[in-house]
Amino acid sequence: MTTAHRPVRWGILATGGIAASFADDLSLLPGEAELAAVGSRSADAARRFADRHGIPRAHGTWQDLADDPDLDVIYVATPHSAHHAAASLCLEAGKPVLCEKPFTLNLAQAQDLVTLARKRELFLMEAMWMYVNPTVRRIQQVIADGAIGEVRSVHADFGIAVPYEADHRLHDPAQGGGALLDLGVYPVAFAQLILGAPAAVSALAHLGPGGVDDNTGILLGYDSGAVATLSCSLTAATSHYAAINGTRGRIVIPHGFFRPSGFVLHRDGHDAEQVTLEQDPGNGYTHEAREVMRCLRAGATESDLVPLDGTLSLMATLDTVRDRIGVRYPDE
Repeated sequence: MTTAHRPVRWGILATGGIAASFADDLSLLPGEAELAAVGSRSADAARRFADRHGIPRAHGTWQDLADDPDLDVIYVATPHSAHHAAASLCLEAGKPVLCEKPFTLNLAQAQDLVTLARKRELFLMEAMWMYVNPTVRRIQQVIADGAIGEVRSVHADFGIAVPYEADHRLHDPAQGGGALLDLGVYPVAFAQLILGAPAAVSALAHLGPGGVDDNTGILLGYDSGAVATLSCSLTAATSHYAAINGTRGRIVIPHGFFRPSGFVLHRDGHDAEQVTLEQDPGNGYTHEAREVMRCLRAGATESDLVPLDGTLSLMATLDTVRDRIGVRYPDE
């Protein structure tokens, strides 16, 4: 496969809201990306999605999409309870994969996908758009330059208020429900981006009638003495705030830390500095699409910005949090 002199040909597996947002963003990359096919378990759903987004081929099964010979990469946009099955199918068919977050339901499933991709020498990446966001990368550079000294603590929250519906995927253990995997993956991923894998994990949560968490607090501890205090909720809308506190200053993201447009840099002895980066148009997915295409053109099987070992480390932490709060999914 060579993509050096033509657009990268994408397939999208699933037809929900996040698939639509990604499709819209691919249309903002003419000459770089071509949205060539969509696949669904329903032929009608695939055709409606294809007609809406101007996609030439609509496949009525996941297998047909995976077997499409004119695709360079497939974006898996199903709910996370189906990520393992969908991504496995694509990898077995020889297709590189960008898989939505959380990567899988648990570490065992994640390890299975990583092992399969490495065995087949195929590209695989978690769609952790936060890690490739230019503002987040600027924050990493500011920290690496020593602007706030040694990081001692990270705080982040992500909460939304949604009514309880027993059969909704957010509250259904069979669909990987709960605040942690749907929302908590962001603050945990943010903390691990800054501090790495924790040495200790503590957590408390309120469990809803279905047995999954709807309000969760997490404390991560590090050998350096640093800590991360994180929360996620399905019962309260929070500010989506994050802060990184160091020995000589701090960085504050007042809102939307997972897709920030800017941050406030506080350095000892200096006035607060508002740092704002120009934002690309779209829904925020162009950066991860470009990272995937950069890797494919370079012949890389994983991204150094979203490495697979980092994805496994994140899933290990999420597994530990679920163990602490007593949330288990069927067949675990």
